[in-house]
Amino acid sequence: MSESCRTVLRLVSSITNSSVDTVQVRGPPAAGAFKERPAKPTAFRKFYERGDFPIALEHDTLGNKIAWKVEIEKLDYHHYLPLFFDGLCEMTHPYEFFARQGVHDMLEHGGNKILPVIPQLIIPIKNALNIRNRQVICTTLKVLQHLVVSADMVGEALVPYYRQILPILNIFKNMNGELARPTFCLWKNYNPLESNKEESCVRARC
Repeated sequence: MSESCRTVLRLVSSITNSSVDTVQVRGPPAAGAFKERPAKPTAFRKFYERGDFPIALEHDTLGNKIAWKVEIEKLDYHHYLPLFFDGLCEMTHPYEFFARQGVHDMLEHGGNKILPVIPQLIIPIKNALNIRNRQVICTTLKVLQHLVVSADMVGEALVPYYRQILPILNIFKNMNGELARPTFCLWKNYNPLESNKEESCVRARC
């Protein structure tokens, strides 16, 4: 037996039962994978505060909605759609409301204008997910669902960008219960991770 082995054995045998009781075993330090990141100032907020968006807040019996000052179909989607997607990082009113509702309105009326803009949407989507805020993740996944069914071939157009979009979802996949809490999701009884599975099925049909 080598001298180094003897030394180790002596050290181990010198530990008494009383000393074992005082030993504190700690796990590895937290990697911070789930920790929320601070959101950076968005271009969406800058444009909104300058009054560059043709939108206003409208109140009716059903709640708040966007009043568009121009026909949505006539908007320059290469310019406006990425800006509204950039606003998905927003978590304060009215920026969060206008960005989220603006995205859904444009996807609803965009038709064949949406597909050519897909490459410009990836970085805003990635940025929103990387904030690691549960509410923002829920909002972004709901937008992705809408995006996939908004026009032909969109699902296929997203495939090359999976490596940029999916890693953050893999981090949270084991937190299914927490992400499903109403306090984190904007839609009651809406589980974004289950929704992500449904979205994959939609993409497969595209």
